Amino acid sequence: MASCVSSLCFCALWVAVMSGLGVRCDDTASLSGAYAPGDIIIGILGSVHSKVKDLQDRVLREFEINDSGFLPGIRLGYLMCDPCVYGTKALQCVEHMLAINKTLAVFADNSNFTSPVKVFMGERYSELSIPVAKLLSLYMIPQVILISCTSSSPALSDKLRYASFFRVIPSDVYQTKALAKLMAYFNWDWVGVVSIDDDYGKPALENFLLDSKKEHICVDFQELLPNYLGFINIEQRITEVANRIRSSTAKVVLLILRPELVEMLFQELIKTNTTRIWIASDAWSMARLVMKMKNINKVGEIFGFTFITSNIPGFEDYLQHLTISSGEKNDFIKEYKQIRFNCSSDQQSEHTSPIACNITDPQEANDDYLLHAVHLTKAYSQRVAVYAIAHAIKKILQCNDTACSGNTNFMPWQVKSAHYLFITAKINKCNNKNGYDLIMWKDSGDERIPDSVGRFLIKNDKVPKSRCSKPCPLGTQKNISSISCCYTCTNCSEGYYSNETDQLTCKQCPEGFWSLPGSRECQKWSIWFLEWSAAYSIVVMIGTVIGALLLMFSFIFYILHREKPIIKGILVISCLMKFGLMVSFGGVILFLGSPNIHVCRAQQTMYGLGFTLCVSCILVKALHIFLELMSSNPTKQRELRKFDKPFVIIGILTAIQALICIFWMVFDPVNIEEKQSKTQLLTLNRLCTQGSMYGFGAMHVYIALLAVVCFGLAFKGRDDETDPIVFSMLIHLFAWLCFIPVFITQYESRPIVQISGIMVSNYGVIFWLQSLFDIIHLKLFLTLEH
Repeated sequence: MASCVSSLCFCALWVAVMSGLGVRCDDTASLSGAYAPGDIIIGILGSVHSKVKDLQDRVLREFEINDSGFLPGIRLGYLMCDPCVYGTKALQCVEHMLAINKTLAVFADNSNFTSPVKVFMGERYSELSIPVAKLLSLYMIPQVILISCTSSSPALSDKLRYASFFRVIPSDVYQTKALAKLMAYFNWDWVGVVSIDDDYGKPALENFLLDSKKEHICVDFQELLPNYLGFINIEQRITEVANRIRSSTAKVVLLILRPELVEMLFQELIKTNTTRIWIASDAWSMARLVMKMKNINKVGEIFGFTFITSNIPGFEDYLQHLTISSGEKNDFIKEYKQIRFNCSSDQQSEHTSPIACNITDPQEANDDYLLHAVHLTKAYSQRVAVYAIAHAIKKILQCNDTACSGNTNFMPWQVKSAHYLFITAKINKCNNKNGYDLIMWKDSGDERIPDSVGRFLIKNDKVPKSRCSKPCPLGTQKNISSISCCYTCTNCSEGYYSNETDQLTCKQCPEGFWSLPGSRECQKWSIWFLEWSAAYSIVVMIGTVIGALLLMFSFIFYILHREKPIIKGILVISCLMKFGLMVSFGGVILFLGSPNIHVCRAQQTMYGLGFTLCVSCILVKALHIFLELMSSNPTKQRELRKFDKPFVIIGILTAIQALICIFWMVFDPVNIEEKQSKTQLLTLNRLCTQGSMYGFGAMHVYIALLAVVCFGLAFKGRDDETDPIVFSMLIHLFAWLCFIPVFITQYESRPIVQISGIMVSNYGVIFWLQSLFDIIHLKLFLTLEH
C-alpha cells in the first residue's frame, strides 16, 4: 500500500492486553483514545477496557499502513474511541466522530451529509454493532459504512435494517451449523446451552436450536445470562446456572457468552471440580482472559470454532518495538506502558515487567510480553477489513501507480458503492479461506493455549460421550420417550433382529430364517424329525425286524403243519392275522425319516387297517371258543354256530374300519406341519398332523371297542387258548390308555408316542401267537404220542 497505508496497518489490534493488566474503563475519559491525522479518517470503535475486575484478555487494535504506494499521495488517519462494552457509550462515540465543530448537524435531507469520518471499523461485539448500525441508518443508510471484523450476529445480515453494515467474517448462521454438525459427528446428542441475553446470544441460540434439531441433537437445558456485567444479581444468576450444569446429565455444554461471563461461570464450577466438555462460540474461543485464569485446567476439555486466520507479516516486530509516531495520539499505548514498566512499588502487579526498574522512560521501553499476550492471528480479520476499505477508496479516488486524482472529501455513500464492487473480491483475495478453524485448548502449564487441530484430540484418542441414553446395542430397538434423544432399549422379539446400534425398529427375519429374542442376526431353521440314524429310530427298526421275524417263523411253522387237523382249521385266519400285524409293523417304519403327505396318510391307515384285521381275527377265535362253551346241548350249539361265520365277521369288521379311514382322509385328511419346537431353540418340528381329531379318534376307539369285545368273549370262555387273548387285549387297552393322554398333550412327542403304542400292541398280539404256538405244539406232540 501507499504511504497513507503505512502507519495504519497495526491500529486494528489494541483489544486484549489492557484488561489483562487489570485496567478498568473510565466512562468520563476522553472520547478520543487514539488519533492519527490523515487525508481520510477512519473511525474505530474498540472496547479496549471493560468494567470488570482483573480482566486478562484484551488486545490493542491498530491499522496496518505500509509504504507500498497503494494510495499514492494519500494518507489514511484514524480516530479511535473505547465504548467500554456499553451500547450507550458506543452511540456517544459515533456521535462524537460524526460531529463537525463538536456539533452533530440535523438535516431534513441527509443525501449531502458529510463527515470527517468516512467509514467506521465496528465493535467486536454484536450487541454494540447493532445499535451503532441503527444510528448510522439515520444518515441515509448508504452514506456511512460500518465494517466489523468480529460481530457475527445473524441479525446484522438483514440489509433492510442494517444496510450500512458489512463484515469480513461469516455470520453465526454458519457457526451454529458447524457446531451442530460437530456434535452430530461425535454422537453428542444430549447437550446443554448457556447464552447471553442480548442481540448476539438470542439469534445464535435460536439458530443453534434449529440446526441441532436437523442433526437430531436434543438440548437438555437452555440458560440465559444477563449481558450487563454490572447487573446487581449477576453472581446469583451465575450460581444458578452453575447448579443447573452440575445437575444435568449432559456432558457437553455450549457457551454462547462473552469471555467475562465465561470466566465467572468457570470460577463457580471450579469450586466443586465440575468438569464438562465445553464448546466455545467465536466470542470467547480465543479469549486470553479465560485461558490464563486460575485452575483453568480443572474445568475439562474446551474446544470450539474460530474464524480462519493467518499471520500478519511484520506484526511481531511491531509489537516488540511499540511506539507512538510523531503527530499521533494513543492513550492506550501510554496506559499499557505505564502499567507494564512502572517501577513504583504501590503500582506494581503480576504484569509488571522484570526490567521496569532498570529503565528511565517507561514510554520508550519494550519487551516480548505482547508476543505471548496477543494472539497474532486475531488481528488478521482487522487487516482484511483495512484492505477492503483501501480498495474501495482507491476506486473512489481513481488511483493509479503514481497519483490519485479524486477528491478526498467524498460522500460516505460513495464508499458503500465502491464497497459493493470490491469488498467480496478483495476480502477473498486477502483471506482465501472462508470458514472456521476447529481449535482445542491444550494444557500449557497452569494455562491453556489454543491449537487449531481440525479434529478433536484428547488423551488415549477416546471421544467422550454425551448422550441422554446409552446407545442401544445390537439385538435391541429404541423405545423413544417424549424427547427423541431419550429412550429405552428393548430386546427384539422372536423372529426379529437388529444388526445396527440405535435401531428404531427391529427387522423381520426372511422366510426360512428365525431368531431368538435379542438377536443381532437370523439363523436358518433347523428341521427336526425322526431321523433314521437317531438312537430311538434304530431301536424301533430292531424291534420291527424282530417282530417281523417272529411272524415269519410262526407263518413257516403253520405252513409246514398245514395238513394237521389242529392247524388246518385255523390256517387261513392265522395267516390273515399275521398279515395284519406285518402291515401294522410296516406302518411303524413309515414314522421314521422326513415325512411327506403320502407317508403321513399311509402311517395311519396301515396301522388302522392292519391292526383292525389282526384284532378281527382274534375276535373270531374268541367268539368260536365262546360259542363252544355256551351250551352242552348239541341242538343249541348248532343254532349258535350259525353266528360263527369267521370270514364274514372279519370282512365286515375290517370294512367298517376302512370306511372310517376313507371318510377321514377325504373330508379332513392328515397333512404335514412345521411348528416351532418348545424344547429346542431355532428348531422346527416337521410332523404329520392328524387332520380331524374325530377321524383319528374314531379309528382308535373302533380298535379299542373290538379289543374290549375280544377281552369279554375270551374272559367269559376262559381256557388255555383264551388266556393269552385276555392278556394281549389288556396290554393293548392299557398301552393306549396311557399313551393317548401323552399323545394329546405332548405335541412334539406324538410320533414317538404313537410308535410306542403300536409296538406295544403288536408285541402284545405276538405274545398271544407265541402262546397259541406253544398250545398247538403241545397238542401236536400229544397227538403223535397217542
